[in-house]
Amino acid sequence: MPLTDSPKYPLTWELDSILPHPESSDFRAVLNDYRTRLTQLADESDRLPPLNAEPANVSVWTRLLTKIAEIESLASDLASFAGCHAAADAANKLFQQLEGELSALDPLRAKVATSVEFAVKEADADALAEMLAASSELSKLKFFFDERRRNAALRLPKEREQLANDLAVDAIHAWGRLYDRLSGELKIQVMEKGEVVEKSPGQVMFDSPQRAVRENNFFAADKAWTTLQDSCADALNHISGFRLTKYRHLGLTGDDAHLAAPLRSNRMRRETLDAMWSAVTARKPVLLKYLAKKAELLGLKRLAWFDLSAPLPSSSGEAEELSYDSACDIVIRTFREFSPDFGDFAEHAIKNRWIEVENRPGKRQGGFCTGLPTKQQSRIFMTYTNSADSMSTLAHELGHAYHSHVLWDRPFFLQDYPMNLAETASTFAEAVLGEQQLRSAKSATDELQLLDNMLGDAVAFLMNIHARFIFEDRFHRERREGEVSPERLSELMLAAQREAYLDGLDEDGWNPRFWVSKLHFYISGLPFYNFPYTFGYLLSMGTFATAKSFAGDFPTRYRELLIATGCCEAEEAVQSTLGDDLTRPDFWNRSLDVVEQRVERFLQLANAR
Repeated sequence: MPLTDSPKYPLTWELDSILPHPESSDFRAVLNDYRTRLTQLADESDRLPPLNAEPANVSVWTRLLTKIAEIESLASDLASFAGCHAAADAANKLFQQLEGELSALDPLRAKVATSVEFAVKEADADALAEMLAASSELSKLKFFFDERRRNAALRLPKEREQLANDLAVDAIHAWGRLYDRLSGELKIQVMEKGEVVEKSPGQVMFDSPQRAVRENNFFAADKAWTTLQDSCADALNHISGFRLTKYRHLGLTGDDAHLAAPLRSNRMRRETLDAMWSAVTARKPVLLKYLAKKAELLGLKRLAWFDLSAPLPSSSGEAEELSYDSACDIVIRTFREFSPDFGDFAEHAIKNRWIEVENRPGKRQGGFCTGLPTKQQSRIFMTYTNSADSMSTLAHELGHAYHSHVLWDRPFFLQDYPMNLAETASTFAEAVLGEQQLRSAKSATDELQLLDNMLGDAVAFLMNIHARFIFEDRFHRERREGEVSPERLSELMLAAQREAYLDGLDEDGWNPRFWVSKLHFYISGLPFYNFPYTFGYLLSMGTFATAKSFAGDFPTRYRELLIATGCCEAEEAVQSTLGDDLTRPDFWNRSLDVVEQRVERFLQLANAR
């Protein structure tokens, strides 16, 4: 049911203050100016002077980096602006065309980045150090230069790298855009009040208290997604194939060579990834107790995929609805109790129409937060469905926005942070919300419901995300030998789900075509869009668990962690602010202790009913 007009907080975002409407001549003028300036900058990047302390060279590099910051800020604004319009009106051809037009300019941006990276790679280390020492402005960017050198290790020779970037527009990124278009136009026919209605994927939910509704929605969605599986298999094969071809030319060998790029993009070491998954694998069997007890409470022998988000039975027999106004009030109050700055920020974002939540047809599925550097603002996209889960999503995306907020005053090149640390900020916001609600629960029933929501998140991050990682890892290994059929992709997904969920679901309750419907597999700009979520979930939980050791100073320490994400490797960001070693299992087990405690409390409350 669409949300009614909200009397207190707006349901739709405001975009007109960012840039003129895409249909206007004023917008076309902005786009043309961006294209001209970017082209000139790309040409200039072909003639970079050496990185040394010569005054003329210091001056050139200072001016160049200022220009890059300006262009990249505008590029981010344009991409976010186009993406917002396209997400809110998925079938709009103009917005789709605009996304494609901007994507076609990305090779010029890549050319600039590649030129800088190769200049840094080829520079003498001592000469570069002298250059940074000679300029107070450039010395602030030491991490930027160090990062460029590390990134250059995963680049082809300069001319071939640029060719790959040019070809990517109509190759890997085109396949990603195709998926966005197909999924955005997909209609799912579901039964409502005796009538068949069409809904967008983002509107079809599996959290109804009525199992027949959940089951019908699941099979209706699966039927609709099945019509796209051949095209989606093509897209997935070619997105992965493009990456694997480049990895091969880089000389990356071994069964796990496909992990080198995602680890680098997340600024983390393989030891950290292995320590995290090892701890998860060893400790997640405790979640089987939760799944079994939830099935019992729902009157089932075992849960099916579509039961995982089902609400527990309430005394009234129906799940309580949570209005958007109420959710906003709870989030603002909770964030403010943790940190006045965090709460004030959330209220500002909500009241000033940074957020699109309206439940209507024609929107893309999922949710996101996107930054607008020149405005020092963010925009949040989601579909609010009057549920506690939607409130958690709101908190999650506001966590992303706050992360950007605390970095706006930093130099542009130190505002960027990797996905795993981005997901730390968002899931930390969810943790703040969840813990506050748990403390203020008015009854055992309320506490049980809240724990169910929290443990549902644990299942998602420790089992669902793990299944995605296992699937994608094995798919990449098979893809090296040739294209993988839709049927084989479904087999791989089913096997990954069984392993990740420890065979804990009903025998007929799996989702083998999850690879078709999960848009994260088709994000062409970031490989392995999965393990950073588990990383962020566990890091945020471990961070929150240490709050008491910092007493009242913790909000400040947390803010320092967020700032460090823009200028440190993942391990260093945590070590320097919280004192934890991510390459050891101790930290991850501390986070998983919290999950186990919640399971035990859930069982205690459920058995007392």
